[in-house]
Amino acid sequence: MTLQKNQQNLSDWVNQYSDILFRFALKRTNNEESAKDLVQETYLAAWRNVEAYDKTIPVKAWLFAILKNKLIDYYRKSSKNITEELLEDITEKYFDADGHWTKSAYPIEWKKADMESKEFYKILQKGINGLKQIQANVFVMKYLDDMSSEKICKILNITPANYWIIMHRAKIQLRSYLEKNWINQ
Repeated sequence: MTLQKNQQNLSDWVNQYSDILFRFALKRTNNEESAKDLVQETYLAAWRNVEAYDKTIPVKAWLFAILKNKLIDYYRKSSKNITEELLEDITEKYFDADGHWTKSAYPIEWKKADMESKEFYKILQKGINGLKQIQANVFVMKYLDDMSSEKICKILNITPANYWIIMHRAKIQLRSYLEKNWINQ
């Protein structure tokens, strides 16, 4: 392809796919600036590799594959601060010295709620935004990106024990957030 043709293709791709790529990245980073940067990096990588693009694959799928790889790099980079975050223990807020639920944090029975509604997902996203970055990354990778725990550990360079601690804490905090902002409304 010629340079002019490549520029036209990239321009068309930016106009056509930027919004959907941005929304995808934003759900996974919880940070507008990071999402914008990831989309820009995606287009830059596409520009650099346009000659290798396999035209049998839809452009949208190719761009999403690039973005997913950029997200994995983002997750790896953000997981480097994991040691400090793991030292801060939230269990005192939810458990007593014997490991039992404190009365104020005891799980309540959830009534049937419409968890398929847009409102629920907005509230869930706010809860995810309130998590520490590593907790949000692990939760999103597991439940939105449907990655295995083994793959998450490998990407973030964490042990399975650290993974389960991070996930447990994220679930506890999300449960508490949802109970306050969704279930008990």
